[in-house]
Amino acid sequence: MKQRSTIFLQGVIVLIGIVAIAVMIRVPLTEGRAAKLDLLSIYSDPFILYGYAASLPFFLALYHAFKLLKYIRQNKIFSPDPVRSLRNIKYCAILLSILIGMAGLYIRIYHHKDDDPAGFLSICILTAFVSIVVANATAVFEKILQNGADIKSENEQLQAQLKK
Repeated sequence: MKQRSTIFLQGVIVLIGIVAIAVMIRVPLTEGRAAKLDLLSIYSDPFILYGYAASLPFFLALYHAFKLLKYIRQNKIFSPDPVRSLRNIKYCAILLSILIGMAGLYIRIYHHKDDDPAGFLSICILTAFVSIVVANATAVFEKILQNGADIKSENEQLQAQLKK
C-alpha cells in the first residue's frame, strides 16, 4: 500500500512540474506585458527572464519532495537524508517567497500609470503566503524527523553496546 501511494505522489509531483513548465512556456505568449511582442522579444524580456530564474527554487523543491518520497518508500525516513531534503525544501520556499515579493515590489513601483497592478500583486501576496506556509510546515516536519532520527541513532547505539 505504501509503495503505491508514494509512487502515486511522485507521479503527482512530476505532473505538477510538467504543468508548471507548460504554463511558463505558454502564458508569456498570450498574457500581460509580452502579449504584443514577437517570439524573440518575449523570451528576452528581463521580467520574464526573472520569472524563469525565480522558478528555479520551486523546481528544486519539487525535486527534493520527490527524493523525500523515495526515502519514505525505502523506509529510510528517520535518517539524515530526509531531514536534509526537508531543510532544502524549507530554504527553497523561503527563497521563493522573497523572490516573489521582489517581483511584486518591482511591479508596484515601476508599473505603467495606465495599468492596474492589483491582480498581479494579489497573486504575489497569495503565492508568497503559500510559500511561507510550506516553509513553516517543512520546518515542523524537519524537527519531527530530526528528533526521530536522533532517537533512532540513540537506540542503535544502545543496542550495539548491549551486544558487546
